[in-house]
Amino acid sequence: MAGPIANARHVPLRTRRRRGPSPLLRTALAVALLVALAIVAVRVIGVTRAASAITANLGSLGGLTPSLAASQVPLSGLESGACISYPPTHGNSVRTVFLDAGHGGLDPGVVGAAGGHQVLEKDSALAVATRLSTLLRADGYRVVMARTQDSSVIKLSASDSATGALTDDAEHRDLLARAACANAAGASVLLSIHFNGFDDPSVGGTETFYDVARPFAAANKQLAADLQSALVAELGTSDRGVWTDDQLAAPTLTNAGSAYGHLIELGPTASGWVDNPSQMPGALVEPLFVTNPADAQLAADPAGQQRIAGALASGLLKYLSAAG
Repeated sequence: MAGPIANARHVPLRTRRRRGPSPLLRTALAVALLVALAIVAVRVIGVTRAASAITANLGSLGGLTPSLAASQVPLSGLESGACISYPPTHGNSVRTVFLDAGHGGLDPGVVGAAGGHQVLEKDSALAVATRLSTLLRADGYRVVMARTQDSSVIKLSASDSATGALTDDAEHRDLLARAACANAAGASVLLSIHFNGFDDPSVGGTETFYDVARPFAAANKQLAADLQSALVAELGTSDRGVWTDDQLAAPTLTNAGSAYGHLIELGPTASGWVDNPSQMPGALVEPLFVTNPADAQLAADPAGQQRIAGALASGLLKYLSAAG
């Protein structure tokens, strides 16, 4: 089994997204009323046809159908497409799964290439998370997504970016907001979806990380193991293993982050750095290396994204079923 690979990327920081009439006119008014009713009927038919067209268009997205009942979890300072709650589409589970599509907006994550086109980690992560949400909701789970669009989770100010990239402080606050969203949603489990990268394009495989320094460390480990085994079985990738997040030798943005030594979304309390950690079992998955051409092709392909989502759904459902 190969060792964990350090990603040359901004996040997940190893300190570390969704506007009255006259009686003389009664006869004339009666005629006018009939005309008005006819106009309303025509408009209703038009609206119905338009709604049908919208539904048909949504169906063409391969199951990526947003819910009209979606709502934002009440937290301040969020982007409009961030921390969005979706009800189950079948059944009525009392449990919630929190899905974090890593990176977003000014933070692309790992940048790879396939077929002459760039493959951005942030795009593949969001595509997989959206597909996974559809699968989980069909299984009766409420799903809350950290981001539903290409953006950060927090609303950014002009001072939050420099030379087209997020500042270290903005990165930190964005990750804290993701953990806060999971907590506010009352999630039973947290899954952060990322893709790997390395300077050697021949390196590929699947890794999953969890935090051991939590009261629910055993649950974290089981969740990570279930996700890892499901991914490897479905994708046929090299099994790079399940690791604790303190074994992840990736670069950090600040000295405080380096001293913390955990993933912000999964790790424990650290005064002044992570004051309100996530309160549920969680794991971070790296299904593929987008710096590996074959892996990048799979990560960018809708069919490949569906396979990854299906594997993650299988792993999550196995864990949730056993957890009771």
